[in-house]
Amino acid sequence: MAKKIKVESNILKKNNLTAEENKKYFRDHNLFVLNLVSSPGSGKTTLIEKTIEDLQNKIDIYVIEGDQQTSRDAERIKKAGAEAVQINTGKACHLNAVNIKKAVDKLKPSNNSLVIIENVGNLICPSMFDLGENLRVVIISVTEGEDKPIKYPNMFHSSDLCLVNKIDLLPFVEYDIEQTLDYCREVKRDLDIMKVAAINGEGMQKWYKWIADKSGLFKI
Repeated sequence: MAKKIKVESNILKKNNLTAEENKKYFRDHNLFVLNLVSSPGSGKTTLIEKTIEDLQNKIDIYVIEGDQQTSRDAERIKKAGAEAVQINTGKACHLNAVNIKKAVDKLKPSNNSLVIIENVGNLICPSMFDLGENLRVVIISVTEGEDKPIKYPNMFHSSDLCLVNKIDLLPFVEYDIEQTLDYCREVKRDLDIMKVAAINGEGMQKWYKWIADKSGLFKI
């Protein structure tokens, strides 16, 4: 008699148990942890660099970088002034809770600090994996299609904030930003949405205030 084995549920069970361990560690050390997710090329790393530049005098910032290969992004983050650990996932298209636990053990972030996870560029797989983070932030850019929220609804529905990045390019691209906002609200009515341009700082103060308000660790 044929027998079905639910491999996926077993993998997620192990991940979720470790995610709970991560959450306890973060609570015990008063760490505010953000999981940044997006497709490749949305500007996540540039946004993190700008955030470090503008907030490093207000709060200690640590970064966990996820990519399939290379340590390029971690090197950029270190140059920006924050401690970073690079995780190379090889053929895997996402970070998992075990990855984060090991990275935090290496980073040893100080109490009352901000930890930013830059997940692997992918709008599908990372939506399934709880890393133990406080909040999830999905980033899209005006160089992508307006319909990302309805093409990848699980990611947007599981996120707490959507940053629409690269708005400085709006005069040069065919992009209906209001349509994107409508699609976001169609997927998740109460999703927070902000328009930013990490490269020149436009809208970034609202992003910083959001972090300050949600974390309660510093003031803007």
